[in-house]
Amino acid sequence: MTRDLAGCNVVMIEDDPVFGRALVQRLRLAGVTTHWAQTAAAGEALLRRHRPHLVLCDIRLPDGDGEALMLRLMPELGGVPAVMMTAYGGLDQAVRLLRAGADDYLAKPFPAQRVLDKLRAFTRADDGAAEAADLAAVLDPPGWRSPPMLAFQGELERVAPAEATVLLTGESGVGKGVAARRLHALSGARAAAPFVVVDCAALPAETAAAEAALFGGEDAPGLVEAAGAGTLFLDEVGDLPAAFQARLLRLIAERRFLRIGEAAPVETEARILASTNADLPARVAAGTFRADLWFRLSGITLALPPLRTRPDDLQDLARHFLHRFAPSGRSLTGEAMAAMLAHPWPGNVRELRNRVERAVLLADGPALGAADLFPERATRTDPAPSPVPPGEVIEAATGTEPLSLAEARDTAERAHIQRVLARCGGRVGDAAGALGVSRTTLWDRMRRLGVSAR
Repeated sequence: MTRDLAGCNVVMIEDDPVFGRALVQRLRLAGVTTHWAQTAAAGEALLRRHRPHLVLCDIRLPDGDGEALMLRLMPELGGVPAVMMTAYGGLDQAVRLLRAGADDYLAKPFPAQRVLDKLRAFTRADDGAAEAADLAAVLDPPGWRSPPMLAFQGELERVAPAEATVLLTGESGVGKGVAARRLHALSGARAAAPFVVVDCAALPAETAAAEAALFGGEDAPGLVEAAGAGTLFLDEVGDLPAAFQARLLRLIAERRFLRIGEAAPVETEARILASTNADLPARVAAGTFRADLWFRLSGITLALPPLRTRPDDLQDLARHFLHRFAPSGRSLTGEAMAAMLAHPWPGNVRELRNRVERAVLLADGPALGAADLFPERATRTDPAPSPVPPGEVIEAATGTEPLSLAEARDTAERAHIQRVLARCGGRVGDAAGALGVSRTTLWDRMRRLGVSAR
C-alpha cells in the first residue's frame, strides 16, 4: 500500500520544452509539486534549494550532461532517489549511472504514468512516520535553542498572530521553509486552513503559464485560491520572473486577483509570507526587482542566522537527523562532532541533513565518524600519533627509511581508498560518490597509488 502522491514533490531537469511541459502538467494533475529546470545549472540550483521525493534528470543537457551533474551531486542528495531519462542511444550512460548510485532510468519516449508509478514505489506507506516527524519539528523545531535562534523565535511568535505580510530572509538551506510553516502553525484560527507553497523559481517563464499556475482558470483553481483563508508562502520570491512581478504586487496590495479568461476579480483571504536568499535591495538598484513590490514585501522582515553562527544548535540538529534516518543503533563520535564544529556549512541545515542521511546509508558500524560525514576530506580514522619532540625523525615501519610527509600522506590516502572500495564492493562509481570526487579523479589517484578495484 502506498500513500497518496498529493504530498510529494519532484525536481525535473529536462531541456525539451514540449516533453517537459507535458510531464509537468501530468505530474501536477496528480497533485505532485514539480520543480522544472531546463539546464544543468538551473537544476543544480533547484536541488540545493529543495529536498524532493524524486529527481528526474535528462542525461543530455544544453550546458553539460546529466551524468556529470548527478555524479557531482549524489553525495549531497543523501537517500533521495534519482531516475535518469535518456534516449535509447544513451543507455550505456544510464547503466554507468546505475552503478554509480542512480536508482533507475527511463528510456524516451515513455508515458508520464511510468514516473507516477516509480514515485509511488519510492514513496512508501511508512513515510507517515516521517511526516509526523516533520510536523513535530515544525511545532518544536530542533536547532532553535541557540541565542540567535531564540531571538529569532521570539520575533516570529510576536508577528505570527498578525495579518501583515512577512518576509523571511537568509542563506539557502538555512530553514526559511520551516520558519514559514511554524509561523503558519502559530497564526491562530488560520493554522487550520491550508499552507500553500509557491516555488517562485519554478514558475514558468511565460507570463500566461505562470498566471495559470497561480490564479487558475474556469476549470482549475490556482495556488492562490487553493490557499483559501490560510497562508500563501512565496518561496524564493527574488527569483520571480520580472514580467510577473506587477501581478504579484496587485495581489498583495488589493487582496484580489483575476482568473484566466474571467473579468470579475476574486477576493483572497490568504495571508502572504515570502522568503528570499537574494539581496533584494541590490536587485532593486539593478532594476531586476520592482521597488514597489520590495516595499510591500519587506514591511516585516525576519532574518534567519546561518548555521555557522549557531554552534550550539549543531549537536541538537545532528542528533535529530540521526534519529530521523536511523531511529536506533547509531551514534556520533566525538571526532565527528569536532569535524562538524570546524566545518563552515555553506549549505546550512540542508547540507547537515544530507550529510547525516548519506553517512547513515553508507557507514559501517554503529558510530559515525568524521570520515563518514565528510568523505571528500579522506579523513584519517586511526588515532593521531603522539607528538614528536623537535629535531627527531619518525622512522618508517621497517626502521630503515625515514617516512616523509608525502609518503605518509600517500599511505593514509591509499588505505582510505582501499577501505571505501571494500565497503562499496569494488564499485568505483559508488566509491567516488562516497569520497566526494569524480570517477575520473578517483581512477587517477588509484593508478598513482597502485590501488586495484578488485
